Amino acid sequence: MELNFFFPFFALILGLCLGSFYNVCIHRYLTVQSIVLPASHCPLCGRAIAWRDNIPLFSYFLLKGRCRSCGQPISPMYPLVEAVSGILAVLLAFKFGLSLAWAVYMFFTGLLIIAAFIDFKIYILPDQITLPGGVLALAAAFILPVYWVDAFLGALLGAGFFLLLQKSYKKIKKIEGLGTGDVKLMVMLGALVGLQGLPILIFSAALLGLLASLFYMKKSTGSSMHTPIPFGPFLALGAMIYILGGDIIWMWYLSSPAG
Repeated sequence: MELNFFFPFFALILGLCLGSFYNVCIHRYLTVQSIVLPASHCPLCGRAIAWRDNIPLFSYFLLKGRCRSCGQPISPMYPLVEAVSGILAVLLAFKFGLSLAWAVYMFFTGLLIIAAFIDFKIYILPDQITLPGGVLALAAAFILPVYWVDAFLGALLGAGFFLLLQKSYKKIKKIEGLGTGDVKLMVMLGALVGLQGLPILIFSAALLGLLASLFYMKKSTGSSMHTPIPFGPFLALGAMIYILGGDIIWMWYLSSPAG
């Protein structure tokens, strides 16, 4: 009882710390650097970051969003990644408790956070994440509350559906409308949510992507109809919505008059 009571607090601290590591992975992928060396440093002046300035989330606000050495502003992406990681860790803790499933979902959540923020920045979903992530997600079906056949069908039909969308759009419009990275990502996401999770995942991602497109179109200086939008983050968010609340959503739908 006592362990279960304190577990969400442990999950929060772990999630924030992992978020700091995810920031390193994101930044160093974008700048083509090793995630091991050198040690944490300011990306602007290159000065090493002291431990007291490297406390997840808190250091950013204590330093008022600026580097202690050079005084230049620090990107708000850093605390955002840490906050997202911490919040998802707590939500997963409440959902699955202290269990192997929680640990496995935490691992895949980390992959999705890194991939999503890279996609936000450069419109690329790294193969280094999507390809091994898909294989590991299929293997994880033997641990997670997803029947392995359901996971296999979710990966196959999810990726197949997006591949069909990609090819059809290109054939009709003569331009790329969906990246191959999204297709590869759907192997991992489809395996994690299973066949029955695909409708909620895809609907949530489409709805969130549509809302975000209004922002991207407003920001665009060119043709709004051809404004590129990173869809990977919304697919990842759709998967997390199903993982955290898919059973509740299905129960609500089936008990409603429409169901």
